[in-house]
Amino acid sequence: MSDAAGVDGTDVSKLTFDEALAELQRTVVELEQGGQELERSIELYERGVLLQERCAALLNEAELRVQRLVERSSGAIEVAQIKANEAGDE
Repeated sequence: MSDAAGVDGTDVSKLTFDEALAELQRTVVELEQGGQELERSIELYERGVLLQERCAALLNEAELRVQRLVERSSGAIEVAQIKANEAGDE
């Protein structure tokens, strides 16, 4: 199993925020319960780090989208779509 793929083969980069957060919560619970073999604990920890990073990236993108809300002169709201890696370009 690769670091990015979970038990069900799901690639972290394909998860929505809610999916990643739910899996992260399940992972934390499993780690806190203990009793796993060392290798399983390490796999869970590595997966948890990837899930946390995915959640942080998705939150960052959402924050950028909200920051890009621009009020037009007519008073309507316009959303400027921008990805997190493009934020530094402006």
